[in-house]
Amino acid sequence: MPETPTPHDPDDAPIVPHDAHDTVRPAGKWDGPTYYGRSQLKAAPFENWVVGGYIFLAGLSGASALISAVVDATRGRSAAATVRRGRYLSLLAPTIGSVLLVWDLHSPKRFYNMLRIAKRTSPMSIGTWILMAFTGFSAVSAAGQFAADRTPRFKWLRRAAGVAQVPAAVAGAGLSTYTASLLSATSTPLWAAAPQALAVRFGSSSVAAGASALSLGEASGATRRALDTITLAALAVELAATVVSHRTYRQKDVAEALDGTWGRVEGQGATGLGVMLPLGLHAASLTLARRPGAVSSLASLAVLAGSLMLRVSIMAAGDESASRPDISFQFAQPKNLPRHNTAKRLRGRSRVLR
Repeated sequence: MPETPTPHDPDDAPIVPHDAHDTVRPAGKWDGPTYYGRSQLKAAPFENWVVGGYIFLAGLSGASALISAVVDATRGRSAAATVRRGRYLSLLAPTIGSVLLVWDLHSPKRFYNMLRIAKRTSPMSIGTWILMAFTGFSAVSAAGQFAADRTPRFKWLRRAAGVAQVPAAVAGAGLSTYTASLLSATSTPLWAAAPQALAVRFGSSSVAAGASALSLGEASGATRRALDTITLAALAVELAATVVSHRTYRQKDVAEALDGTWGRVEGQGATGLGVMLPLGLHAASLTLARRPGAVSSLASLAVLAGSLMLRVSIMAAGDESASRPDISFQFAQPKNLPRHNTAKRLRGRSRVLR
């Protein structure tokens, strides 16, 4: 006697990805198969405003230490006030920035555990030790400055602050850009699409923010104009890197991640307010040979706001690119892979097999 067929259980049915002719399609250029319109990637678990704030403070602190060291070497005692502010500004990353970092990690132990190893192939490990080196040297430099201001007869304190300032400036240069390497090393399409351009954007934005922060409290007209010139040059580099990065996003089919709200923040806030507006203000002020004043202060504030919005918007737009399968699948195509590195690895494997 034949067995009575059991009712079909939909949970036992095999899961078959949609093909190119299915009606459920993600909006975008990708027309290949997807897993029911779901992304194969997960967005980064960062709190974008918290981590974006840390990245902003890291760049501001590192650039302030670097610029103040250059000013100290070139202008000497005539720019002592600028050097002092630069040494104090360098403490923003070790103090407020570290608090934001630990806040996002949800436990101080996760930060301590990063100090257990030093791995040269890990951007996170390298960045952790750059932060630790910068923290130590900048703290010594700022402490020496603080003590020298209150006991001017001990001239060795000022010299000690100057000696510690040099390695702090070197570590500060790394601190200003390592976060771009950290983001680019992930599988998030927008972050990984243009790693060199992103590093230049973060680095030049950091220099512009550091020079702007130092310029805000500067009383000397000559020094302020010099800082504004540094800001102008850094903004020009950032604008060029922005153009290159957006062209690369279009070539690698990830530009649609910037079509939403965070794309407008990146375009109108980070680039419009943070780059184009201060570029025009500083260029007009320097061309007309006017004394820096309200125009310089307005431009400096715009640069600082734009620098923060750049980090937060890039992080949020990166999450958008990871959560959309039309972007992530399109970016994973062979044309977007680093062919020279792939070929090199294949040659190495063939030699091992032989």
